[in-house]
Amino acid sequence: MSVTIKDIAKKVGLSVTTVSRALNDYDDVNIETKALIRQTAKDMGYIPNSLAQRFQKKKTDTIGLILPTFGPRFSDPFFSELLAGIGNKAATHGYDLLVSTRPPGEDELLAYRQMVQGHRVDGLVVVRTRQQDERIDYLCNVDFPFVSFGRTEDDLDFPYVDEDGAHGMRLVAEHLFRLGHRKIACIASPPELMFSQYRMDGLCSRLAELGSPLPDSLIRRGDMSQRSGYEQANTLLDLTDRPTAIVVCNDLMAFGAMSAIQDRGLTVGKEISIIGFDNTPMSAHTHPPLTTVHQPIYQIGNMVCEMLIQCVQGQQPEERQVLMKPELILRQSSGPVPVS
Repeated sequence: MSVTIKDIAKKVGLSVTTVSRALNDYDDVNIETKALIRQTAKDMGYIPNSLAQRFQKKKTDTIGLILPTFGPRFSDPFFSELLAGIGNKAATHGYDLLVSTRPPGEDELLAYRQMVQGHRVDGLVVVRTRQQDERIDYLCNVDFPFVSFGRTEDDLDFPYVDEDGAHGMRLVAEHLFRLGHRKIACIASPPELMFSQYRMDGLCSRLAELGSPLPDSLIRRGDMSQRSGYEQANTLLDLTDRPTAIVVCNDLMAFGAMSAIQDRGLTVGKEISIIGFDNTPMSAHTHPPLTTVHQPIYQIGNMVCEMLIQCVQGQQPEERQVLMKPELILRQSSGPVPVS
C-alpha cells in the first residue's frame, strides 16, 4: 500500500498541512523541519501524486510533439534522433513528452487544437515546417507556447531552430564538381516542406554558378521513405544517359537509392556516387558508408526543447531564432567520375 502524507505526518508528529507545505517547499516551514519531513518521506518510500500537484498549479509539466507522418514511419532514423534529443532534455527539467502522430491535413490541425484547448500540454514542438504552415498560424493566433524545428515563408515572429540547408547543398555541389561530375541528378523531398525548398535552391544555384546547371529531367521527387528512394533512383538509372552522381535530400531515401544501384550490379562510389542529407547514425554503417550533410539532429532536439521550456516558464530564450551551419561528411559513397 502506498505511503500518504497522512502517514508521514503521523510518523513525525506534525500536522498534514505542515508536511504538505514542507514537501512543496513553502517558505513558512523552517529548514530543519523540511529536512526532517523530506528524509522521513524518503525513508518511507513516499511518491508524490504528480497529477494532483499539476492540477493544483494548473500546469501539466508536459510538452507535446505531433509527428506529421503517413503510415508506419517511426522507422525513420531522423525522428528517432529528434525524439531522443527532445525527450532526454525534457526529462532533465522534470517534463514529460507526449507524442502523437497524424498525417498532414485537417486531422493534424484538429490534434493541435485538442492539445491546446484540452490543456493536455504546456507547450508544443513543431517539426518539418511548410511554406504556408497552418499549424504555426494557429499557435501564433492563440498565443500558445511553441518552438519549431524549421522556418516558414510567413512574416510571423516565432522561435525556431533550423539548419542552413542551402549552405549544405552548396557544399555538396562543390564536392561533386571537384570530383569531375557533370551529370548530376537529384531525388528531392516533397516541395511543400520548407527544408526541401532551401536544399533545392542551394544545390541548383551553386551548380548553375559552376557552369553545370541541374536540368529538370534529372530531378525526381520522393516521399522521404527508403522505398521511394529506391523507386526514384531506378527511374534515373533507366535513362539512356544516366547520371554519374545522385544527390538525395535525406539519408533514408539515399539508403534506398544505394540499394537500387547495387541491385543492378553497379558499385556505389565508383560507378555512381550517392550523397545524402542528415548524417543519421546508420549512414556511417551502410555499404559503402554514406557521404552526407551533417545536421546535429539530437542536439537540435535538445535546443528546441530547452527553448520551449523557457517559453513555457515565461522566459525569453537567449537566441530566439537559431540558424545552424551544416558540414559535409565525406565517406566512400562519393568518388571521382568514372572514366568512360
